[in-house]
Amino acid sequence: MGNFLKTTENPLDFVEIKIDGASHISIKEPRLCRERCENKPCTYYCPTRVFYWDGDTQDIQVIYARCVECGACPYGCPHGNIDWHFPAGGYGVLYRHG
Repeated sequence: MGNFLKTTENPLDFVEIKIDGASHISIKEPRLCRERCENKPCTYYCPTRVFYWDGDTQDIQVIYARCVECGACPYGCPHGNIDWHFPAGGYGVLYRHG
């Protein structure tokens, strides 16, 4: 199964994100993704492609630096297997007056 990338355009070109040194997103039980999650929906409902299926390691990988804090990931996982919270103060999506 691929990582469902439809284009090569990077959605992060449209936001500024100050990246924390610690992830605010994690997979609770990686084994659950491997053994029970057939379609890996997190790899396609996330608007910035934070999650991808690594066929070599047989794990869902998380690129938390891409997160735009929409909050969809815990709700879209059919097994409730994603832990998500806002990044620490001063990190995450930064909005500036244009």
